[in-house]
Amino acid sequence: MPHHLNFSTAGEPSGEKRRIALTSVVAAVFITGLKLVVGLQTNSLGLLSEAAHSGLDFLAALLTFVAVRVSDRPPDKEHMYGHGKIENLSAFIETLLLIVTCSWIIWEAVHRLVSGETHVSASVWSFVVIGVAIIIDISRSRALKRVAIKYKSQALEADALHFASDVWSSLVVLAGLVFVSLGYVWLDAIAAIVVAILVLFVSYRLGRRTIDALMDRVPEGLYEEILGVVRQVEGVEDVRSIRIRPSGAEVFIDTTVAIRRTTPFQQAHVIMDNVEQAIRDRHHGVDVVVHAEPFESSDETIGDKIRMIVVGRGLRPPHNLEVHDEHGALHVEFDIEYAAGLSFVDAHTIADEVEAEIQRELPAVKHVTVHLEEYVPGKKEVAPRAESDSLLQEIRAFLATQPDVLSFSDVRVMRGEDFCTVALSCAFRRSLTLAEVHRQVSQLETRMYEQFPEVRKVAVHAEPAPD
Repeated sequence: MPHHLNFSTAGEPSGEKRRIALTSVVAAVFITGLKLVVGLQTNSLGLLSEAAHSGLDFLAALLTFVAVRVSDRPPDKEHMYGHGKIENLSAFIETLLLIVTCSWIIWEAVHRLVSGETHVSASVWSFVVIGVAIIIDISRSRALKRVAIKYKSQALEADALHFASDVWSSLVVLAGLVFVSLGYVWLDAIAAIVVAILVLFVSYRLGRRTIDALMDRVPEGLYEEILGVVRQVEGVEDVRSIRIRPSGAEVFIDTTVAIRRTTPFQQAHVIMDNVEQAIRDRHHGVDVVVHAEPFESSDETIGDKIRMIVVGRGLRPPHNLEVHDEHGALHVEFDIEYAAGLSFVDAHTIADEVEAEIQRELPAVKHVTVHLEEYVPGKKEVAPRAESDSLLQEIRAFLATQPDVLSFSDVRVMRGEDFCTVALSCAFRRSLTLAEVHRQVSQLETRMYEQFPEVRKVAVHAEPAPD
């Protein structure tokens, strides 16, 4: 069955949780005092056991009040997951106190039954006290349960369980007093044993849950559900790990997902954000941390693998990468940019290492040609040349003689400190394929490099000629 964890809160949780915990302390003090006074007057073991039980509820309510105050503190450098575990610890201590009290009640009840030394007076005040206790217990149990569910507070839930168990045990004691008033005094001890057994049952349930919480036990089926949610996120190739840690009212989820290593960083970050959102859409308010690992997919191209090898060595991605297949033997060539100031010998050594790794990782590649370039970070300052400049006129005249170029426009010549760049737009026949246009553009650029040696770079924007 799916587990829907809703940790969203409305308003200020600390104030409401503290108020309900404090009113429970006051109610427990009042009920304990009433039961104790009337129990001593009537010598009713059932009523005295109820007083002890309510006294334990007072201590539990006090522990809950302290736990709620501490658990709402924000995380700090000593408690990076917050202070929510104090609620689980409080509930565990309450369980131990319940077991000790029930053991004493059962021992005393058995002693009275065996020895026959029992004197119980069922006065009208006994019935009044039990009736008042039942009304208060029902009211407090409902109020505590409502707030506990709202804020996922195990301490408040344990307190609600205490008051709920008081309702049933009070009903048992009430029945015992009725039998005592009819002359069956020994039934008071039986009622006490029944109360103790009921409380022990509640203690077992509470103790099991608090131990599970202290041991960070994940609710059954929750892991599989989160796993299914993460796997459905587009872009996630695999889920390497999921860790879920409940802490008080908080749940922390850490997951490691595999994303294609060729995915750009920004897109990979979007995929991780989508994983977080998918989990939060399913379980509101959880704290999610997503870690991504590179995934080598089976459909990667040779070019993809080469890019990953180059980038894996801390270099910039290669460009102008081409792969040629000659009868099953692959020949690869590409450009690599190195940091400015790197010596030729050092650059060549890096290129040799890249070549060796490519041929080791990709046996089908028989030959690698690496073109070395220097990378200068930052924008290159360029200044447009004057329209009357002779180079501009020569380029226009040259373009007019090219049979593949149907028309040209927006010709610009820009000069930096030690380089010259030409940018232009050219129109080609509409009937050509993209590959044919690319070939004609490459041929045009080559001819321009040969015709104008001072030009370092040519950028041609291809456009389809008008009909």
